[in-house]
Amino acid sequence: MEDASAKQNHTIFARRGCGKTLLLHASAAALGNDVRAIYLNCEDFKRHSFPNVLIVILHTLFSDLEANLTGWFGRKAQTRRLLAEITKKLKAMQHQPDEVEEAVKQTSGAEQGSGASLEAAVHAAKVGVNASRKEKSEVERAFKHHREKLRDLDHWLPELKKNLRTFFELSTNVRTILLQIDDLYHLKRADQAFVVDYIHRLCKDLPIFFKIATMRHASTLFADREGQPIGAQERHDFQPVNIDYTFSDFNRTSSLNWQILREYGRQADLARSIHESTVVLDV
Repeated sequence: MEDASAKQNHTIFARRGCGKTLLLHASAAALGNDVRAIYLNCEDFKRHSFPNVLIVILHTLFSDLEANLTGWFGRKAQTRRLLAEITKKLKAMQHQPDEVEEAVKQTSGAEQGSGASLEAAVHAAKVGVNASRKEKSEVERAFKHHREKLRDLDHWLPELKKNLRTFFELSTNVRTILLQIDDLYHLKRADQAFVVDYIHRLCKDLPIFFKIATMRHASTLFADREGQPIGAQERHDFQPVNIDYTFSDFNRTSSLNWQILREYGRQADLARSIHESTVVLDV
């Protein structure tokens, strides 16, 4: 609970059903008056293409700020005007046609067609080598494509951060915002590091801290592309919080189960003392 509400970046790792969402909601309810949480569920955005998914996340963030403007930042005409401009621009970007992505898909399809005819003409081993090279080329093209589409958002980032600084400078109530990003694993794995990268850069040097909840084995939070780090690196850019209890760590799991059993007994007002090795009735 302390980590989930601390003024520090965290990623909560656990399997489905282990309480990641509950932890985010419970920690938000326990925040002080000068700290507010904005909750986003990535399952709502899993059908969005990239970078529209990032634009939708940003639009949700700033829409929440706009909806809570008076209570969080006071009645300031300047902040209201800035937020209105930001949400309007994000909405316009979201509805722009994705012509570049369509062109790449057509090129990829043409390459696959020529590859099929080549397969019939050459030795199987040679085809395997060519297929491997083509796959690598497509991965590199996908990265360049993402970087190209992010250009407008990247150029806009300093202005966004400047506006956020203005909000906090004018704020009469809120000093810190926790950005809760739940179920990141619902996003396409190829897009996750790019989304986390932008969120991390947006929060950096501002009183905004991200709290990501996801499954470790289904998430890519950091990647190295062409020698450039993309995303957020564990224990450098965020601290991990593991709430997954399995028999791989038997002592930790056993201890938690006994804590739960004792708490059930306490709330039920049972007149007994529960120990790991025996149960002793109080007479």
